[in-house]
Amino acid sequence: MKIDRHKIELHRARNKMSVAELANAYGVSRARMNVILNQREVSVITAGKLADALGVDVTEILETE
Repeated sequence: MKIDRHKIELHRARNKMSVAELANAYGVSRARMNVILNQREVSVITAGKLADALGVDVTEILETE
């Protein structure tokens, strides 16, 4: 699945959430979260966990074509 970094940044801003806070909610280190965010292709599970950490539906962070 392709995640949209811009959409993720918008949701982080709405939640007033730093990358470190997002990483904590997801359950990984800040460094690992940066790796995840810099990947454009992620697994279905990663996309779902990322959406849960942001408190949004997974469709809200996916890249639209």
